[in-house]
Amino acid sequence: MAKRPVFFSNNEGYRSEMIEFEFFSGFSASQKQKSISSLHECTLEKYPKLKILEISSRSPSKVGIKASAFNLMVQMISGKKYSVEQIFQGSKVFNENGCQIGLLERYDSKTMKKIVKTIHRSDKLIGFNSFGQKFPLEPKTYFYNWLYVNALHKNYVLSKEIMKYNAFSDIEFNPKKSVNCQAEACAIYVFLKSSNHLEEALSNKEKFLKIVYPNFLSKINEEVFSSDNNLQLSLFDS
Repeated sequence: MAKRPVFFSNNEGYRSEMIEFEFFSGFSASQKQKSISSLHECTLEKYPKLKILEISSRSPSKVGIKASAFNLMVQMISGKKYSVEQIFQGSKVFNENGCQIGLLERYDSKTMKKIVKTIHRSDKLIGFNSFGQKFPLEPKTYFYNWLYVNALHKNYVLSKEIMKYNAFSDIEFNPKKSVNCQAEACAIYVFLKSSNHLEEALSNKEKFLKIVYPNFLSKINEEVFSSDNNLQLSLFDS
């Protein structure tokens, strides 16, 4: 047995819950899909009215495969297209090696992820710089979710399909080993869209932070008022 998070969403917000299920070991697509089926069955036993979708390259649904960060594409003003995963990895800024955006022109998503992971083993990640827009490391999922939700919103057909669901999983995501999750990003999109906050949240990164991470801002404000240092300034550097 194993536990993985399932992300739920409605017009009031989004949340996650760890669901216990039978895990099938192995790297083949068939084994992954057995695990996905088990996870969904256990989730639906507890919440039978849910419409759940696996978001990964192993998803049994074409929609879930297309929504994978490795497949969801962003078209730049120049006309070039990059996957969400490529932009995420390329936007990482390290203390000694700097920003990795130059890798975009040379490598695909999987190769970029391996290269940046190697850099991370010996260098400290200090932030993100996405084509001139700077993001802090906290909240930990801030930049990834902002990037993913923006990319999904620009894909009209896919985002319309995503809105048919109110729960999302990613069989590859283990919160003990990873931080960012494409299933969570989908849940955030559904929440923002169904609550009519999407346009406002995507108008700028500060609005996104305020709407999606209200508890984080409350914590920061408390620290500001209890300290002589204005910690909030570092969050909104552009």
